[in-house]
Formats: sequence, structure tokens, C-alpha cells
Amino acid sequence: MQEKFNLSLHNARAVIGFAIAFMAIGLLLELYLLDHYEGLFQLIPLICVSLNLLLAVYFLFRYNTLLMKVFKVSLVLNALSGFYGIFLHLKANYEFEKEISPGLDGMDLFMEMASGALPSLAPGSLILLSLIGYSYILLIKQKR
Repeated sequence: MQEKFNLSLHNARAVIGFAIAFMAIGLLLELYLLDHYEGLFQLIPLICVSLNLLLAVYFLFRYNTLLMKVFKVSLVLNALSGFYGIFLHLKANYEFEKEISPGLDGMDLFMEMASGALPSLAPGSLILLSLIGYSYILLIKQKR
């Protein structure tokens, strides 16, 4: 029974590792296609996702305690950049909506902010990537 459990943990670890890789590659491609590299703040998600991708792929093949700590820190930074990105997108949409419709307020303003030119919740995918990465860490540690 223990052998079967270890095999299923190994399979789950591989599936989650590949899911992180595909999600990170998709995010990097999307950010590149959207020219999300024009300023310093726009580089933050590119750097965080790239680091997450490299470390997740590394852990598909090997385990290293020091790099595992780096991976944990990179996941936290990735999630924080997601929250910060949501804030920046909402702020930019707010400023835009107030400029074009100064009389807008309340729920109408909020709905326009949320559905504005910048996708307000798109940076949330960085938070999701971090949560998936953390579950990956739990599975890796489960094997130890």
C-alpha cells in the first residue's frame, strides 16, 4: 500500500510541476505579447514568473534544500507582485474613468474600474501560480 501511495505522490508531483511550467510559460508569453516590459514595475512579474519556472523545472529532477528556500521566497514575491498588480491596474483604471467621466461614483465607478482598459484581475494569475507552487512544495516534502 505504501508503494502505491508513493507512486501516486510522484505522479501528482510531476503533474503539478508540469502545470506550473505550462502556466508560467503562458504567463510569460502573454506578458511579452502585451509589451509588459516597458517600465521597471512591468518587469517585476516577468522576473518573478521566470524564477518560479526555472525552480519548478529544477525540482522535477532534483531536490536542493537551499533552492527550495529560494523557491518559497520567490513564490511569496510572486504572490505579492500579483496583489500589487491588481492594485496598480485598478488605480490606473480609476484614474482613467475619473478623467473621462468625472461625475461617475459609487458602484458605477467600481464596475467601470473593474472592467476598464487594464484587466484588473489578470495579476491574480500570479497569486494562483504561487498557490499551485506551494502545493508543489508540500508534495515534494511529502516524499521526504
